[in-house]
Amino acid sequence: MAGVTEVLVLGGTGEARALAAGLVRRGVAVTSSLAGRVANPRLPVGEVRVGGFGGPDGLARWLTEHGTAAVVDATHPFAERIGASAVEAAHRADVPLLRLQRPGWQQGPGDDWHWVDTLGEAADLVERLGDRIFLTSGRQGLSAFARCTRPHFLARCVDPPEPPLPPRLEILLDRGPYTVEGETALLREHRIDVLVTKDSGGDMTTAKLVAARQEGVPVVVVRRPPRPPAHTVADVDAALRWVSAILDA
Repeated sequence: MAGVTEVLVLGGTGEARALAAGLVRRGVAVTSSLAGRVANPRLPVGEVRVGGFGGPDGLARWLTEHGTAAVVDATHPFAERIGASAVEAAHRADVPLLRLQRPGWQQGPGDDWHWVDTLGEAADLVERLGDRIFLTSGRQGLSAFARCTRPHFLARCVDPPEPPLPPRLEILLDRGPYTVEGETALLREHRIDVLVTKDSGGDMTTAKLVAARQEGVPVVVVRRPPRPPAHTVADVDAALRWVSAILDA
């Protein structure tokens, strides 16, 4: 058998890193799995593997080979493929699975939000809402806006995007967390009149939503995709308690 991993944590999110740190402090043998889509990711403590498993079959085999006692899916809320694979693989390997998923954002007084189901719908909508669009939906989704020839786009990404891309596009390479003051200055400097984001949730990037509210900028919000049913918690402490109960059983 390969080296034993008591807990496999899926995801490169802040919650995944915090969970890995908490498990390591408790002396748990944890491996964190990253998709490898970011060139220089923030690495968690403990063992780290980068890259896919080869679908549900490959992940189920990995869980069995490493004697894994529990899986925590702490991937991004929009990581549909690995989320579905994790549920199926855990079932095949007969390993308990927990989904650690931060709550989505809630619209509040003064917000001008426009909800859509896909980035394609967002692309259709932004051309009717404004001329200078701030895209914060990730580099892999920029191709959905490639057909938008009229607006000027400012896209913020961690890594440079690949084509196809909108013809009138400025790239800003940056990584959160962000401040309300900084986001407000950015909106004003680039004369942004529409913000596009996914409903990622969490606190790391909420500053842009506050800035948009204060500046009267409408926000196009992409809803989270559906995921297979799984036992779900919303914070790291609850995930640590669940893992402890599994390991103590």
